[in-house]
Amino acid sequence: MIEEVRKQVCKLLDKDNSGHGMEHVNRVLNLSIKFAEIENANKDIVALIALLHDVDDYKLFGMESANNLTNTKNILKQCSVADNIKEQVLNAIKTIGYSKRLKGISPTTLEGMIVSDADMCDGIGATGILRSYQYNLAHDNLFFDKNIYPTLNISATDYMAKKVGTVVTHMFEKLFRLKDLMLTNSGKKEALERHNIMVLFLYHFLEEENVPEWINYLDNYLNEDKSN
Repeated sequence: MIEEVRKQVCKLLDKDNSGHGMEHVNRVLNLSIKFAEIENANKDIVALIALLHDVDDYKLFGMESANNLTNTKNILKQCSVADNIKEQVLNAIKTIGYSKRLKGISPTTLEGMIVSDADMCDGIGATGILRSYQYNLAHDNLFFDKNIYPTLNISATDYMAKKVGTVVTHMFEKLFRLKDLMLTNSGKKEALERHNIMVLFLYHFLEEENVPEWINYLDNYLNEDKSN
């Protein structure tokens, strides 16, 4: 069943070039299974949630698909997933995603929490930087512009509508915040390690760009984060 679901997901996402394709899905799946083993969760449920978590992403398929989970429901039906499992998967996917967290929505089951953490972990660290660059490149955005500063404490509506930015502003607006959104001990440990990699990278990058005002901005941001 799980392999059949993977095949159907691959048909939808295999050609994606925005950082949400099968490479991302497989990393989230592998990390989710790792967390599930540590947290003693149902690995089959975790695997299905991980495989399907992006097949109705509003950035890829629009808001109607995202609201109705159209592709998720079709795949679950095609693969003859049992109703009780289907319900758990759908309920979890409805609560996964950064825009949902900005609205105060988060997973309530252990399996949903695990996939949420794994998905957010794949958005930070070295891989997270590369994915952000890939996404912004696909939308003709720059990696860095010293004149474009982040919009901090952005609302869910503004975040979903935001078009102009850079990879660096995205790090402040979203990526640096993800470590504080982890729901499991496994996620918290993994996220902190990846967060520190991003901070170190950005300091080096800003030094090489010779933009001391941005280094001060990063210092102030991190100091304020520690005090909160």
